[in-house]
Amino acid sequence: MNSSIETDLKNLAERVISCERCSRLRAYCQKVAQLKKKAFRDWDYLGKPLPGFGDIDARLLIIGLAPAAHGGIRTGRMFTGDSSGDWLVSALYEAGFANQPISISKDDGLKLNSVYITATVRCAPPGNKPIKEEIENCSSYLTEELKLLRQVKLVLTLGRIAFNAYLAHVPERSAAHRPDFKHGAVYSMDGKAPLLMVSYHPSRQNTQTGSLTWEAWIRVFTEIRRILN
Repeated sequence: MNSSIETDLKNLAERVISCERCSRLRAYCQKVAQLKKKAFRDWDYLGKPLPGFGDIDARLLIIGLAPAAHGGIRTGRMFTGDSSGDWLVSALYEAGFANQPISISKDDGLKLNSVYITATVRCAPPGNKPIKEEIENCSSYLTEELKLLRQVKLVLTLGRIAFNAYLAHVPERSAAHRPDFKHGAVYSMDGKAPLLMVSYHPSRQNTQTGSLTWEAWIRVFTEIRRILN
């Protein structure tokens, strides 16, 4: 079964990387890859949409917003080479979900244990603000991942956009029973859907302003480990 899932995820990854559904996002990522950032002028930016990555037997699925322009779009892997990736992988390492606390390139040796990481939108959006149509265009990729990753017991959404995107994939609830976006909250979903845990996104804006502290962030993963154990 695992070989079949692995093959299906590889096929999905190939379709994501070659995706041209959103002209605005493709144009922006190509511009980023061409102009580059001064600190990374020697890098050969990938400049393409990014698939998810991680353990195909994952019990934890993490959904972010989108690859960072000079992080994932540069390195070719989500949450790699930017401050959000630093926070995420360091926390995963502390909680025993990763073999190392750094994520700087696709060849850095990072291995995830029982975790799969993906995003709502697969290209970097200008200003980190995808429009509704772009979120909808990427929605089918998340649908496929949710179907293929059959061992997932808990979904962690990072930020409100990821939170709303995931809720669109689970059985409908009345407005009175819709989960609230509240950092650290855990919800039991309808049907056979995994548990949902909510977190602020570890963006530089949130971490540098104190909206998300390291203590509050690491508690999320400590609780996830407790639940999954």
